[in-house]
Order: sequence, then C-alpha cells, then structure tokens
Amino acid sequence: MRRAAGRWRSFITWQKLSVLGTFAAALLVACYGWGEGVVIIPAPVFDNVRAPGSPQIAVLAGGCFWGIQGVYEHVSGVRKAISGYAGGDQSTADYVVVSSGKTGHAESVQITFDPAEISYGQILQIYFSVAHDPTQLDRQGPDRGKQYRSDIFFVDDIQKRIAEAYIAQLNKAQTFSSVIATRVDPFEGFYSAESEHQDFLVHNPNSPYIVVNDLPKISNLRKVFPAMYREDPITFDGDR
Repeated sequence: MRRAAGRWRSFITWQKLSVLGTFAAALLVACYGWGEGVVIIPAPVFDNVRAPGSPQIAVLAGGCFWGIQGVYEHVSGVRKAISGYAGGDQSTADYVVVSSGKTGHAESVQITFDPAEISYGQILQIYFSVAHDPTQLDRQGPDRGKQYRSDIFFVDDIQKRIAEAYIAQLNKAQTFSSVIATRVDPFEGFYSAESEHQDFLVHNPNSPYIVVNDLPKISNLRKVFPAMYREDPITFDGDR
C-alpha cells in the first residue's frame, strides 16, 4: 500500500508545486526520454474481421489506468473508455483498498469499441506497442505492485484466442528484448473507479506524472498509428 499511496501523495505534492514540477518533469523527459519508449510491432496474424455489429468491449490493464484510458480516448472507433478495477471482488473495488495490492484487482480500463471501425486485434496492437510495456512484471514506470500488472481480461473465447495467439506471435518473433509478461485472464467483472480518476489525463495535462509517463504515449499513438488516431478525445464524465 505504501508504494501505491506514494504515487498519490507525490501527485498531490507536485500539484501544489505545479509550475516548478511541470518544468522539472519536462526537463527529465528531455534529458532521459522517460515515457518515450515505443516498439513498432506487426499486426496480429490471427484477428477478428472488422465488420458491422453491436459494440464490443475490451478490458485491459497495464499500469496506472490514467494513461491507458487517455490513450484509448484518442483511438478512432472507441466509443467509451472507463477507468476501473478488474480481477477482484466488487466489495474491495475501491482505490485505497486496491492500492494495497492484496485484493486481486488490477487498475484497468473497459473499452467500448465499434467492430466496424477497429478490430480487437488492433486494440491489442496499440496496447502492446504504445499504451504500456508488456515485458514488465507487476510494474509500469514508477508504479509497483500486482495492481499495476499487465493483464488482458477476455470476455469470450475469440478474444482469448486472439490474445494468446498474438502474445505467442510476438514472443516467437522476439519483438521485445524480454518475454512478454502479460497475463490473459477471464473477465469476471469490472467496477468503475471513483470520479476523480475518470478522464484524468484530459483534465490534468500539466500534472508532472502525466507529463512524464503518459503524454508521450499519446504522442506515440499519433506517430505510429495515424490512421487510428483521433485528435479530440472521447471522454467519460460519469458518476461511479
């Protein structure tokens, strides 16, 4: 809990020193390239065909949900992206409790997308290349703990097959310098995060945490997937 709570306390402190903090964050990015990592990866060989149909959902975890939500809000074909918790019980789906790393939850994002505009495989291509580092075990950037693990929660057998085949494809090709650590688990429930966590990147673009860790992801999305990039994000301002 101390590690996760530390991120929140640091964020609050940085907000109080927003001008100096943002300058320092920008300097770190310029000097060390924090958050700039991106690996150009091939599309999945096995994928579902983009075709008209009812909206579908994908549930993905890959570190702090602020960045994952922020990325997919800029993806064409995505109709909604909600920060929340997956992998644990509803009774403990609370930020403070989840931050202990003992509830089984992962900070996750539920993505509703139009299968006529974007396929599930393309959702995963963005996930593996610009949304997070899939080779990290129980960590992303400054965040540590099982609640920050890389995890795909499949909602049906076709999603399971696409995810497992894609991981095998990328590992066989040695696309990354290390073996992919992403888990593939059955979807058993998603619980929306508290309102202050929704659209966090959109509402706090000058937060040092966002500047260092997440804005580079949006930039990489624009560069690597220009055909799937949407300049104006689709936001979610709902109650829990």
